[in-house]
Amino acid sequence: MTPLDSPTQPHAPGDPVPDPTAQPTPSPAPARTATATWIVGLALAAVVGAVLFAGGYLAAGGNRQSATCSAPSTAFAAFCEAYQKLKSNYVDKLDDTKLVEGAIQGMFQDGVQDPFSGYMSPQDYQQALGSLSGKFSGIGAEMAVKNLKEPANLSACATLSDNCVLVVVSPISGSPADRAGLQPGDVVTAVDGKSVNGSTIQDQISKVRGPSGTKVTLTVKRGARTLNLAITREEITTQEVESKMLDGHVGYIALHGFSESSSDQFHAALKGLLDKGATQIVFDLRGNPGGYIYSAQKIASEFVSSGTIFTQESTGGAVKPWPALGDGIATNPKLPVVVLINNGSASASEIVSAALQELHRATLIGEHTFGKNTVQIWAPLQNGAAGGVRITISRWFPPNHDSVHPNGVQPDVAVTIPAGTPPEKDVVLDRALAFLAKQTGSPASPLPSGSPTAFVPDPALISWDGGGRRSAFV
Repeated sequence: MTPLDSPTQPHAPGDPVPDPTAQPTPSPAPARTATATWIVGLALAAVVGAVLFAGGYLAAGGNRQSATCSAPSTAFAAFCEAYQKLKSNYVDKLDDTKLVEGAIQGMFQDGVQDPFSGYMSPQDYQQALGSLSGKFSGIGAEMAVKNLKEPANLSACATLSDNCVLVVVSPISGSPADRAGLQPGDVVTAVDGKSVNGSTIQDQISKVRGPSGTKVTLTVKRGARTLNLAITREEITTQEVESKMLDGHVGYIALHGFSESSSDQFHAALKGLLDKGATQIVFDLRGNPGGYIYSAQKIASEFVSSGTIFTQESTGGAVKPWPALGDGIATNPKLPVVVLINNGSASASEIVSAALQELHRATLIGEHTFGKNTVQIWAPLQNGAAGGVRITISRWFPPNHDSVHPNGVQPDVAVTIPAGTPPEKDVVLDRALAFLAKQTGSPASPLPSGSPTAFVPDPALISWDGGGRRSAFV
């Protein structure tokens, strides 16, 4: 088994299980690691989370809680001693589950000190998996945070309030939210009768999502009216791609994530634009936090017919090239492509944008990207019942091997958005359209090609930055 082979460990709930007979054409997904690294990393978390602790009560000594702890190495002896003393002497009853979560969090935060490695609670883990799989159980609507006083200042809206409101961007067509009458612009003020103020958008994602067949009631303000909408949850497939024709000949396509289904959605939307006669393409990656790296490979391959998209360098010096798949439908170099990027374009978005730039297939317009070149593996603890861990296992590099960390991918055409620009005015898109209008020559029709190469990906490898999220599907 090579360092990038799939680990023979249980897969996270909701993850597809790789077919052992299928051979991926460059292995899949964001962040790969040697099998040993994966096992050691998971085992370390499991030792703290599932093996070390066993507690009860002693009848004598004032009902002190008994404790046993098995140290996996001499370095953990002090940890076990601290646990035993805490359990034996603390004045109040302690919750072992909370102690375990705190210990795992501390191990990552203070021991590893990598912002992209860490522990996720059961709720956070399942929520993140839903975002990456592209499927979840909910009502089928996109919601976002809106700052009513300073629309451009979303950083001031870490929690919801009367000024920082939870607004419906749009219900998915045909979804439970759509059928219940939820409309774009509705402001959600309460979920199941409890005000959203003081919570985060992540809190509300968890509350609105839930098992299929169950109901959730949203209280919304629509102008001067207040409505209570009871909605029955269903399994939802998120739409990560939006596309449209601009100026009659420019195909605009925006990608909001790199989930399991995003490459198929992207392929279908891109084909639709080309079938409608698009002779120029605007590819919008702004605000895209990333996802599976095999999706990044497939999407970049729509525009690049050959060459290396990126390389992955793992523990022990293993190097894995991820080449173009050779099946793209927009690889003709006479088809102009511009890619829109900003500081929120991270991880897998940077893989794609850097590859298209360095392989001279697209012009990048906007701001520099986030600057993340690491890949993580996500693994459940106790089959997800105890949450999960994300562990950095490798770094990726674009074709020229220039690291995007920490400065990000730099645009070819930098666009600064003036302070006070209203949200509805898209300065970057306007600049992109002006740039394309200056292109000379007659763009040829894109070269025809078949569907994306089918292969079974390893679902564990992820290059994603989920922090600071200000919109989500519920």
